[in-house]
Amino acid sequence: MEEKQKDQPRWRYRFKNFERAFLLLRQAMELKAETNLNELELEGVVQRFEFTFELAWKTLKDYLEKEGMTFPEVTPKTVFRSAFQAGLIFDGESWFQMIDDRNRSSHIYSQSFFVEISNKIAQVYFGLFAQLYDFFLEKFNQVEDAWDTKEPNPKN
Repeated sequence: MEEKQKDQPRWRYRFKNFERAFLLLRQAMELKAETNLNELELEGVVQRFEFTFELAWKTLKDYLEKEGMTFPEVTPKTVFRSAFQAGLIFDGESWFQMIDDRNRSSHIYSQSFFVEISNKIAQVYFGLFAQLYDFFLEKFNQVEDAWDTKEPNPKN
């Protein structure tokens, strides 16, 4: 087991953190669908969104670097742009809107903003994260299968 962990690419470690954040955000989305959230709960949704966003773009960065891509500047915009061009994510416009909303969430602390952003998370952003999660889960499992069959140096 230690040998497996030592040889793992960085994106796999980052994916496990992204997975935890995504699953917590999913839990929050399920609660939001069942009930009206109070202010504290809305703030929690936004916080979980922020964690998931940060881990999403960093996991993408690590994966793309593993695939040989280099970035002139490492920012969420450059990473999402490259991922979109590589066909790893879709609906680039919504990802760029997510970047803007993530930046706004760090500076605006109002009930109306929490309601607005939590609705966007539920209606748009969670679905984008889910697509990305599914992509990485498939890649993660492909590598696990390669290790289980004792193939040397799994590519992903």
